[in-house]
Amino acid sequence: MSSYDVIIIGSGPGGYVSAIRCAQLGLKTACVEGRDTLGGTCLNVGCIPSKALLHATHMLHEAEHNFGEMGLKGKSPSVDWNQMQAYKQNTIDTNTKGIEFLFKKNKIDWIKGWATIPEAGKVKVGDDIHEAKNIIIATGSEPASLPGVEVDEKVVVTSTGVLSLNKVPKKMVVIGAGVIGLEIGSVYARLGSDVTVVEYLDAITPGMDAEVQKNFMRILKKQGINFIMGAAVQGTEASKSKAKVTYKLRKDESEHTLDADVVLVSTGRKPFHDGLDLNGLGVEMTKRGQIAVNDHWETSVKGIYAIGDVIEGPMLAHKAEDEGMAVAAVVAGKHGHVNYGVIPGVIYTHPEVANVGMTEEQLKEAGRAYKVGKFSFMGNARAKAVFAGEGFVKIIADKDTDRVLGAHIIGPAAGDLIHEVCVAMEFGASAEDLAMTCHAHPTYSEAVREAALACGDGPIHM
Repeated sequence: MSSYDVIIIGSGPGGYVSAIRCAQLGLKTACVEGRDTLGGTCLNVGCIPSKALLHATHMLHEAEHNFGEMGLKGKSPSVDWNQMQAYKQNTIDTNTKGIEFLFKKNKIDWIKGWATIPEAGKVKVGDDIHEAKNIIIATGSEPASLPGVEVDEKVVVTSTGVLSLNKVPKKMVVIGAGVIGLEIGSVYARLGSDVTVVEYLDAITPGMDAEVQKNFMRILKKQGINFIMGAAVQGTEASKSKAKVTYKLRKDESEHTLDADVVLVSTGRKPFHDGLDLNGLGVEMTKRGQIAVNDHWETSVKGIYAIGDVIEGPMLAHKAEDEGMAVAAVVAGKHGHVNYGVIPGVIYTHPEVANVGMTEEQLKEAGRAYKVGKFSFMGNARAKAVFAGEGFVKIIADKDTDRVLGAHIIGPAAGDLIHEVCVAMEFGASAEDLAMTCHAHPTYSEAVREAALACGDGPIHM
C-alpha cells in the first residue's frame, strides 16, 4: 500500500495545477486519472481542441473575405477536414504530453485508472488502495442535456462529439446560446454549415452585459448564424444521418420543427463525481449536485477537499486552476486565496468577448451608483487596419471613488485585453489609474485606455 501526503483525483486544469503546486510545496503527491492522457476535458475534448478549430476556421474566413483587399491574390483555400482534424489532434497531443512531462519533472505519481474513496484517507484505484493524509477531488464536469433529447455523439452530439464529426454538416442546429454553442456554431458556420441556434431565453450569453449581448448577436447574425430566441426545445428525433428538433415558442406556445444533419446540445454542464461514493462517505452536497466546501475548500469530511467544476462557481478552467493552487497552499499549512470577484470570462469567437466584475444590470439591482466609460474599436487605428473595428470596450467604475468595478469588451483580442482590467481590479485601481498609464501605439490596448478616459474628461479619439 503506497502512502502520500496528498492524492488529487482528476488531472484537468484544477487537478494537474494543484498536483504541481503540492509537489512544489514539498508534499509527496499523486494524481489519479482514468483517461489515457492527462489534462482532463479541457485539454482533450474542450478548451484546447475547440480553440484549434476556431483558429483554423478564422484563417479560412480571413482568406475568403479579407486577403483580396490586402492585395493577397489567389484562389481561396479548400478545406481538408481530415487534415484539420489531424492539426487539432496534434495540438491536443502536444499539450497533454507537456503535462506528463511536468508530472515527471515534479516527481508526481500518475495513478492510472478510475478512483473511489472507500473511506477518508484512502483512495482505491482498481484493486489497489493508496493512503493519503489529504484527498483533493478535481473531477470536473460533463455535458448536461434536456428531457426528450437523447445524445448519441454521432447525430445528436455534445461538445465532445461535435469536435470529431466525420464530415462538415450541411445543416446544424445548436441548442443553447451559451459560450460553447456560439464558439462551435462559429466554427461550422465558417466551414459552410447552415447554423441555427435555438435558445430558451430572449438574449444570448446569459448573465453577460446586456449591451454586449445585443451587439454580439447582431455581429453573429452578420456572419451567417441564425437565431430562434424564446424557444423551449421539446425533443429530438434522430436517424443514422439526420435529426429533427421540435421546439415551442414561449410567446404563443406554437410548436415548430427544424431539420438538421447534426444537433449540438450545449445546454450547460453538470458536476461529475460518479463512482466516488460521496453519499456513503457523508460528504455534504448542494441542491444542484455540487460538493459543498468551506472557505478552505474542505468538504464536510475532514481531509477531503474539492475544487473546480464539482463545487459552486463558474465552470471555468482558470477558476479551477486558482482553486488548485489555493487548496495546495492550505494542505501545505499555508494560506490559500482566490478572489472570486475578479475571474474573467472569455468567448473565443471573432470578435472575442470578455468580461470581468459587475455588469450595469447587477449594479442597478444592488442600488449602487456607478459611471460608464465606453470606447468603440472603430476609433482604434490598429483594429481598423486589420478589419476588426466592430465592438467596444466598456469600463464601469464607482461614481464616487472611481474604483473599477467591471469591464466588458467585444472586439479583437478581448480575451487578452481583459486582464489589464483584472490586474487593475486586483489592486483596487481607479479608472483614472488606467487612463493615466501610457499604452503603446498602435495597439488594441489603447481602446482600454480610451474607455478609462471616458470615465473622466472623455476619450481622445472619439
